[in-house]
Amino acid sequence: MAEESKQQDGAKIRIQYYRSAIGFPKTQKEVVRSVGFTKLNQVVERPDTPSMRGVVEKVPHLLRIIE
Repeated sequence: MAEESKQQDGAKIRIQYYRSAIGFPKTQKEVVRSVGFTKLNQVVERPDTPSMRGVVEKVPHLLRIIE
């Protein structure tokens, strides 16, 4: 129930690309690009959904959630 109210409120999370993907597998680089990152230390806002949090959890060594 709490998840639904978050989505209805239009909650956003800020995600930062803080470590280079050089030397990591191509699939992890694709995850970073799919979120919308093009530059290091870039910050983007995305909807706070379980799927977006799951994307960040796939590459926690490259992305972080800023509160």
